[in-house]
Amino acid sequence: MKRALLVGIDYYDNFAPLHGCANDAAALHPLLARNEDDSPNLECRIVVSRDAGSRLTRDGLLGLVDELLASGPDFALLYFAGHGAPTNGGVALATSDGTQSTPGVMFSEIADRINISSVAEITVILDCCFSGGATTIEALNNGLANLRKGLAVLTASRDDQPSMETASGRGQFSSYLEGALDGGAADVLGHVNVSSLYAYLSESFGAWEQRPTFKANIDRLHDIRMCNPRVPLPVLRKLTEWFASPNADYALDPSYEPTADPRGHPNETIFSGLQQYRACRLIEPINEEHLYYAAMNSTGCRLTALGKHYWQRVNAGRV
Repeated sequence: MKRALLVGIDYYDNFAPLHGCANDAAALHPLLARNEDDSPNLECRIVVSRDAGSRLTRDGLLGLVDELLASGPDFALLYFAGHGAPTNGGVALATSDGTQSTPGVMFSEIADRINISSVAEITVILDCCFSGGATTIEALNNGLANLRKGLAVLTASRDDQPSMETASGRGQFSSYLEGALDGGAADVLGHVNVSSLYAYLSESFGAWEQRPTFKANIDRLHDIRMCNPRVPLPVLRKLTEWFASPNADYALDPSYEPTADPRGHPNETIFSGLQQYRACRLIEPINEEHLYYAAMNSTGCRLTALGKHYWQRVNAGRV
């Protein structure tokens, strides 16, 4: 069982209003609730505050976090978008009733609840200013800045940086996160995990922009979403059939190229699969820039380092 709490707060009694946080939570909801093939993924609860009638208080947020971390699921995800306030080296997640002296929920309070939760795997994603403060010694409240086993924390910025909104009413970080979940961070098999999310997000920001952070204490990468494989699995499993070993070359000739005579040769089906490998950087043509010329000039192709990695996985029966 897997569940997620998605919080987006635009309305504040005492702070400037925001305009993208509720939109961000709403945009991420369908991507987290369903995999790309429309199969069920995380069981999501979405809570947004757009105006005074939907304000989310400090007590309300703490109650939601307690429900998220209650016993039952194997995996839980907390997403928060809203104001963040630096507090004595840590960060507070600002709630609608927050004040300068009590902005909302200190992340150390959430960390305390995470530390005693029976949920084995927990991922926290924060899109708020100074969100990198969530993994400081003060925020973790343990004197060592250690994350409990099974916890991963992905933040939109360092502990000394704001998190920006776009002119179109979205958080910049969450806008990129949406693209990552929608396949941008998927591997060849379609897996999207918190590590691949960070890799995608880190590359999305320039040297002068906010800098996402990622800290984790995990011994496995839990799928946050599954996208469709970039190479159909039956085709990917042909790796060990078409390449006898990771270092073997595959010989090509004009019969593999559909535009060459004779037309309709069985090798054309294999060539179609090899082209899918090439699109995912699993193979490279030998002494040619394109597979077409490798076939027409009867050279061949070989596995790249990434291709060898997947060859080993297929050979071990893990695909």
